[in-house]
This record gives sequence, C-alpha cells and structure tokens, in this order.
Amino acid sequence: MTEISAALVKELRDQTGAPMMECKRALQDTNGDVEAAKRLLREKGMASAAKRSGRATTEGKVNYRVSSDGKLGVIVAIGCETEPVSWNDEFLAFAKKVLEVVEAEGPGAEAQLEEERLALSGKLGENIAVAGAARFEAVDGAVIDAYAHPPANKLGVLVQVRGGAGDLARKLAMHIAASNPEWIGREDVPEDLVASEREIFANSDEVQSKPEQAREKIVDGMLNKRFFGARVLTEQEWIHDTGKTVGEVLAGEGAEVLEFERYQLG
Repeated sequence: MTEISAALVKELRDQTGAPMMECKRALQDTNGDVEAAKRLLREKGMASAAKRSGRATTEGKVNYRVSSDGKLGVIVAIGCETEPVSWNDEFLAFAKKVLEVVEAEGPGAEAQLEEERLALSGKLGENIAVAGAARFEAVDGAVIDAYAHPPANKLGVLVQVRGGAGDLARKLAMHIAASNPEWIGREDVPEDLVASEREIFANSDEVQSKPEQAREKIVDGMLNKRFFGARVLTEQEWIHDTGKTVGEVLAGEGAEVLEFERYQLG
C-alpha cells in the first residue's frame, strides 16, 4: 500500500472538506493521486446522498428575491435535516445558487444543480432537498412582494396583487404566512370537496342533535366559518385587523390577489 503523507491528506481535506480519515482512505485507494481521490470522494458522497434521499428535511431555509420595481419575484425552499446545517455556509451558498438559477430560468431550472446537491448532501452528511420553487412575473399592472418569517426563515410566501396601497402585497404575504390559506376565493375550491365537507358537517352529532328544520342553516354556518373561513384567503380574518376579512380589505382597496405560493419546512 502506498504510504500517504499527512501533508497530502491535509491537501485533499482542504480541497474537499471531507473528513480526515475519508481523505486518507481515498488517497490510499488511488495510490496518492489527489485528483482521482477527489473523484472517488465525490462518487462516495453522491452514493451516500442517494441513500439519504428518503429522510425528512424539516429544517432549512425559504429564501426569496423581488425586483426593485416589484415586477419579478422568486421563492425557493431548500430543506435539510438539522438546524446547524441550515446555517452552514455551504448550505446557504447552495440555497442562494438555487434561488439565482430559478430567478434566471424559472422553476425546474434547479434540476441542473442536481449533481451539486448530491455532492453537498454527501459532504454534510444530511439529505438536502429542493422542497419548492416558484417564480412570478407581474401582469396587468400588478405588483409582487414576499415575506419570510424570521429568524429561522423556514416559512415564506410570494404573492402577486393587483391594486391597493403600496404595502398591501407585503401585508398579504405576512397574512398568508400566518393563516395558511389553500385557495384565493370560494370559486377556486373544488365543488366535490365542498359537497364532501357539507356532508360531513350534516352527518355530525352536533347537527343531528338539532331540530331537522334548522339543520341546513346550521350546516351553512359551519361550512362558512369552519371551512371557507379557515381555508379560503378572502374569507379569513385579516391578521392586521381581525374585525375585517381579507376580502373586505381587498374590496376597500380595490385590489385582488392573482396568485400566491407558500412554503413551510417542518
């Protein structure tokens, strides 16, 4: 077996960041060839990353970028397994690179970073995953804004709004982050889902215990408050003034939400 000097091991470690003993073994397996050892470490890292791919990524970062004129916005969610890795410089650099490639080329472009993702996963010893990516371009005079909840930045929102005051889009992004709506308006909710929810409420003990002639009205109230009021953006209580719904705020400002994307890790 080729004798491997400590200086050569250190050189390989400095170049790859791999553990010292892994560097030594790679150099032994490649007879001291640093470039071949680097390739071997990379291959091993990618193989181990593939094995980790099923692990939950409940930590990480949700990053966004909005152009100064509010006409272009992008948001990405990059997951990892532990909080320390979510603050690792190399992890943060990778997250930034994903953001930049999606900004330049749109969702799906992050696939070109797959090899780098696998290599990073192998190096950091955790599953690293692109959990989501979206890019909005403003239409018909609309504006785009975003919000990420500090300090962990594990929850973020990108929203496009037409009309209203200058800070409305930002406030809406904060609201969506806090309230987690699934649809913008009632018309966006699938009819079969509404029918299913209505049936569940109608068959509940809470309703069945009431007089038959009152049940339909009670179900309507439950559907409005517990389903639409909880899961539809325009029906939700506005977090900045709970005396109003989001729909009432939008109407008062002559505004409408065109689209939103919400990502949450963990």
